[in-house]
Parts: sequence; C-alpha cells; structure tokens
Amino acid sequence: MKLSKRTAALIATGLSGVMVLSACGGGDDEGSSSADGGSFSIYIGEPENPLMPGNTNETEGGQVLDSLFTGLVQYDPETNEAAFTGVAESIESDDQTTWTVKLNDGWTFHDGSPVNAQSFVDAWNYTAYSPNAQGNSYFFANIVGYGDLQAPEAGGDPVATEMSGLRVVDDLTFEVTLSSPYAQWPTTVGYTAFFPLPPAFFDDPAAFGEQPIGNGPFQAVEPFVPGQGVTLTRYEDFAGDEPAKAESVEYRVYVEQDTAYTDLQGGSLDIMDTLPPDAIASAESEFGDRYIETAQGDITSLGFPTYDQRFADPNVRKAFSMAIDRQAISDAIFNGTRTPATSFISPVVPGYREGACEACELNVEEANSLLDAAGFDRSQPVDLWFNAGAGHDAWMEAVGNQLRENLGVEYQLRGDLPQAEFLPLKDAKGMTGPFRDAWIMDYPVAENFLGPLYSSVALPPAGSNYTFYSNPQFDQLLQQGNAAASDDEAVAAYQAAEDVLIADLPSAPLFYRLNQGAHSENVDNVIIDAFGRIDAAAVEVVS
Repeated sequence: MKLSKRTAALIATGLSGVMVLSACGGGDDEGSSSADGGSFSIYIGEPENPLMPGNTNETEGGQVLDSLFTGLVQYDPETNEAAFTGVAESIESDDQTTWTVKLNDGWTFHDGSPVNAQSFVDAWNYTAYSPNAQGNSYFFANIVGYGDLQAPEAGGDPVATEMSGLRVVDDLTFEVTLSSPYAQWPTTVGYTAFFPLPPAFFDDPAAFGEQPIGNGPFQAVEPFVPGQGVTLTRYEDFAGDEPAKAESVEYRVYVEQDTAYTDLQGGSLDIMDTLPPDAIASAESEFGDRYIETAQGDITSLGFPTYDQRFADPNVRKAFSMAIDRQAISDAIFNGTRTPATSFISPVVPGYREGACEACELNVEEANSLLDAAGFDRSQPVDLWFNAGAGHDAWMEAVGNQLRENLGVEYQLRGDLPQAEFLPLKDAKGMTGPFRDAWIMDYPVAENFLGPLYSSVALPPAGSNYTFYSNPQFDQLLQQGNAAASDDEAVAAYQAAEDVLIADLPSAPLFYRLNQGAHSENVDNVIIDAFGRIDAAAVEVVS
C-alpha cells in the first residue's frame, strides 16, 4: 500500500471497455539484500473467518490471502490502476455488458492443479450461492442469474446453483454477462472475492479454510493457527512476473497493537502497516528511513444502528455527527495525520467532493436543535462500540467526551471485543449504539465507498452494510452509475447517490487516513499500497 519514504500517486483508473496495461515498480532503498532467501514477519490481527476468498472481507485475513493468491488483475502500487500482471491476459467487451476474459497459460495452484476458466467460474458460483453464506456474495450481484442463487425469504432452496451469466468457453476463456452495462467491471476483479479456487476446495472447504491452496507467490505448508498465525513459504512454480524474494513470511497474530509495536522496536517483529496512535509523533525520528507514510484509500466513520429505535431518526444521527470536532481529535490523538472527512467518498478516487456533507461539520447549536426536535432522551447514556486492541480507545473516548460536552449525552465505551468477535456482532445487529466503522477500498471506483457499505444487496450476511441502511432511491442511483457510458455520467450518478446518503446519514464520515507504518532493519523494499496491503512478495530480507 505504500513505499518507504515515498507518497504513492493516487490516480484511479478511468472507465474503458478494454483495460490499459500498466507496469508495477519497486522500491530503491539502499542496503545489501538477499533477493532469494531469508524469512521475515508481519503483524496482523485475528482474521474474522477461515481463510476463504469468498468469505474474507476484512484486512487481517485479506492480507494473508493476498500472499496466497493472484487474481485476474492486480493494482499498480504507484497509480492504483488495474494492470494485466495477474492471471488475465485480457478482459474485453463491445457493450460493457458481456465480457470475455482470456487467461494466461501456465498458472497452477499450489497443489499442481491448473488455474483455468473453470477455476474462476466454480469459485464465483460457490461464493454467490446463498446457502454457502459467503460474506463476499454481493460482489456477484450484477451477474445475470445471481438472484436464482439466493434462497427465498420465505425459506427453501435457491432455484439454481450456477449463475446463467457465467459460461466457460474453453480452458483459458470464460464469458461474463452482467445484468446491465458496467464499464468499471474489469477494475473490480482484482479484489479477493474474485480469486480462483482449485478442485480441492470443493472436496473440503473447511480444511481449505485452515490451510488454503492458492496460486500466489507464497504457499501454506501448514495450517493457520488461531491466536498465533501462519508461516508461508515461497511457491517455486509461481507463474507471475515477480516471484517472492524471501523464502518465507510469518504472519503473526497479536491481540494488542501496542505489544506488536514493542516487538517492532525491539527487532523481533519486522513489519507493521499501522502504528499505535501514541507512537505516531515519535515514529519517524525513531525509525528514520524505515518509517513508512502514505495516503490511503480509506474512510473511518461512526456507524449508527438504524435498526435501533434511538437512532432510527436521521436528525438524531445528524446531531451526533455535528457534535464531533474531527480536526480537534486528529490534532490531539493522531498528531494531525487524519484528515476530517466531509464526504462518503475518498479523495483518492474520482467523484470526491470536499465539503459535500454539511452534517459532517462541527455545529453544536444546530446539533442540539436537531436532537431536541427528534425528542431524543438525553438522560440515557449511549454505548460507543469499537474493536479491542487496535488503538481505537483514545479517539473513541474523545468522541464520547465531545458528545457529553456538546450534547449533554453520557456514554459508555464498549471496546472489549477483539475484531474476530466484534465483526460477527455487527453482522447480527448487535450494536446497541454508534460504532466504529472503517473501510479500505477494494478497487479504485467511487462506487466501492458506497455500494458495499450502504446498498440493499450488501446487507449482512452477504455484505458489509453494518448500519442495515436501505433506500431504493440510493440503490437505483448506484445502478445508474454502474451502467453509465462515460466517466462524467458515472460520477454524476454516484454523487447523486451520495446526496441521498447525506440526507439520511446512516453513518457519520469522520476521517481519511494518512497511514503510518514501519519496518525493522531485517527487511528492505517494504511496499504498502493505498489498499492497506503489504506486498509480501516484494520484501527483501537484508543479509
């Protein structure tokens, strides 16, 4: 997601029927390195689910899967553009609706089985089929036949197990028919949900989740151990342009971010992609050239449980948002490295509008008027939820203090659950008050900051709409943007959809992150991109 001492250029790919091939660059840090040996370690939190591409939509498991798999396209770390450096040779369409995907020959899974058209079609059908309860199912909602794979609300089985919009042409070619034109579709397919799966997956998905068989630069020769992690080894038959430089990488699970940082300082941990807030001020002077700072395509929000009667009124949600001084929190807690968010869309993609959300600006007088008009009971404290051990305590407490001072509403911090327990509780409508919600883009299109978080098709368990917001007008405008024939038309529709969100405010945009990471003296060429992922294959172990 970023390069040492270099800020990545964040230029999102435009709309096109045939994607433009771009090349990926590497770092040029000084030092003597071994390009074909050594081992290093990376900090992660506990993944929410077993390691299956169709059911992994959070950063911890996603980081591991990115080392184990290679998708149809990859994203250039300098520009964020989709590049033909993955399995696909080309993705083309004459009408932006029916896409022909041609694969490069010679790719294999870690068990030696070939990566072919069937590998993608079978994987996508499995993920889309609702009885399989895969969290990334909704990424296939725009493929013809997706609805036939969804179980009826009244109960029973879906009417089909395969989407009619997927067709294998030959071993290295398959065809995808969308329900409506979507010019950005080739840009989306580098995301985790679109990874291929080998035949062995379907024999025993549970075993696969413990020890995945991918097609990427590293392979799992041992199971992932919850609470500990996993060591991956270089896949010598990797078909990509750049094999892994190190012999192995250890993904080490930490419950507390502060503990990981202590290990990083002591040299027993090699890479952290995100530093604790209280370390930010001193990290650059402490690590020097080993300090990493980059813009990130993300957003942190305060989500509201719209299913809870206390937060069902948009005016209540707007009041809470307008009572928060985002800049003050950034200055006091994050050393000024968080930019206050006034849009649901990230500045790194086309469609961002600075100041689009008036309710994201501090306005204490208006906030109190809205809360009074809504008849909100200020005598009852509100719960503020966040996942434990990831450095969120201080800034969430600051949010609570501002709500108390500006609205006269007391709060209780609910930050005792690790991420692996916090996320399922969000899925189950378990939030009894506002909650930390964060998103890192899957692909560089404005829709990715809107659809996966707020569309009706992204409601859990099929997606990441943890506020459980639903508005048909919003869904329709998203579809218009997806079907647009030009950049300008798409952006206009996405912005209109955002205006609906701003009126309803199911969550309060808070911050965009300037990400800070660091690495030990044991490694070099550490690249962390705008998607929040470390390029493990590029890391060199210093001799």
